[in-house]
Amino acid sequence: MSLNLHNPRPVQYEDEDTAVLTTPDDPFSLVVWNDEVNTFEWVIQTLMEVCGHSLEQAEQCAMIIHTKGKYAVKQGSYDELKPQCDAITERGIGATIEEIAGT
Repeated sequence: MSLNLHNPRPVQYEDEDTAVLTTPDDPFSLVVWNDEVNTFEWVIQTLMEVCGHSLEQAEQCAMIIHTKGKYAVKQGSYDELKPQCDAITERGIGATIEEIAGT
């Protein structure tokens, strides 16, 4: 069975050169790791205070960290993420900075 998809709006292409992005502006991720020591509340509070997350965003990150074992809670440059990573680990929570694949 073949589907015939119809787009009612034609795509318009411009005759300009297109630049190809070879490296992202923010090539690193701040990864927070799950453990059996820290509470959800402590992780949530830390993400709000250190990373500037909203309560809802910090709660979602904490749940993903718990279920997946780790989660990239923020992206940025190494110099931007390093102090945040240090602040998280100083609170007893595992965190690392990882280069985003493909950079």
